Amino acid sequence: MLFARKVIAGDRVAVVSPSGGLPEVFPGPYDLGLERIREFGLVPVEYPTTRRLNTTPEERAADLHAAWSDPSIRAVIASIGGDDQLTVLKHLDPDVFRADPKPFFGYSDNTNLLNFLYSLGIPAYHGGSVMVQFGRGGAMHPDTERSLRAALLGSGDFELTPAAGWTDQDRDWAELANLGSEPELFAGTGWSWHSPRTAVTGRLWGGCLEIIEWQLAANRWMLPVEEYSGILFLETSEEMPSADEVYRMLRNLGERGLLARFEAVLWGRPKSWSLDRRSTPEESAAFVEAQHAAVGRALAEYNPDALLVTGLDIGHTDPQQVLPYGGTASIDPVAQRISVTY
Repeated sequence: MLFARKVIAGDRVAVVSPSGGLPEVFPGPYDLGLERIREFGLVPVEYPTTRRLNTTPEERAADLHAAWSDPSIRAVIASIGGDDQLTVLKHLDPDVFRADPKPFFGYSDNTNLLNFLYSLGIPAYHGGSVMVQFGRGGAMHPDTERSLRAALLGSGDFELTPAAGWTDQDRDWAELANLGSEPELFAGTGWSWHSPRTAVTGRLWGGCLEIIEWQLAANRWMLPVEEYSGILFLETSEEMPSADEVYRMLRNLGERGLLARFEAVLWGRPKSWSLDRRSTPEESAAFVEAQHAAVGRALAEYNPDALLVTGLDIGHTDPQQVLPYGGTASIDPVAQRISVTY
C-alpha cells in the first residue's frame, strides 16, 4: 500500500463533489463544514464543480485530477455523497493518483472512489463528509470529531468505542435554524458480538453495501476475488434497503466467492429513519432486527466461521467513526474491543 504523509496544521485540503454539487442547494451546512475544517487548522480549497449541480462525470473527474496533481494539496475531502459517482471512474487516470498518494475522506457513494484507490494500493478513509459530519448542527459529535482529528492529523492505533448517544434522524437542511442546535440523541445500544471468539487482525475493505453491489454489477475496478482478505465492513444508506434486499446483495457477494474471503465482518448501525420515511421507534427496531437477521443468514450460508460484530457507528448514522480503507483493524471478541490504525 502506498501510504501518504499525514496532514499537518496549515496544510491545504481539497474539497470536492465527485457525486454532485449539493452545496449549491444547501450552502448552510456546507459553509459550516468548511469553517470546522479551518478550526482543525487546515485550509479548504474548492474546485469548479464543488458547488455546482448537474456537472458531467468528465468535469468531476477533472477536479479529482487537479486535486491530486497539486503538490500543495495534502488531503481530499468529499462534500457529500450521491448516486452516480460510478460514472466518474472510467474517466480517472490511475497514474495521477499513484504519483502523489494523499488521504481521501468520504463514504456512501464515495465508496466508488475508495474502492478505486484501494485497487491502486492507495489507502483512504471511510467517513467524514463536509456537509454531514463537519457541518453537523450546533457542534460536531464528540465521537466523530475525535475520530476525524485522529485520522486526519494523527497516526497509530485508535480504539473505536460504542456511542453513548446516537441518532439516525435527519434534520431538514432547508431550515437554517437547525444549524444552530445539536440533534437529540438516543441512548447508546452497544455492539453485538456473534460467532467465533477468536481475535482477528487484518486489512479493511467494504463500504456502503448498495454501492458495492453497483460496483460488482459494473465490474468497475474490482480486483480478482483471491486478492481480498482480512476484515469486511459494510453499512446501508438512507435508502433503507429491506432485509430481503440486504440478504440478496450479500448472497451475490457470496456467490461471487467474495463473502468467504474475510475472517470477520463489521456491520454499521442501520439507518432506519429518514425525512421521507419517518419510522416509529417500534418500526425502527423491527427494521434493524430484520437487517441483522439477514446478515446472519447470509454469513451462515457463505462464511459460517466469520466473526460478526453489529451496531458500529461507521456509516450513515450519527456519530460516525472513521475507518482506514485499506488500513488495519484488530478485533478482540473476548475483551470486546476494536482498534484501527490510522
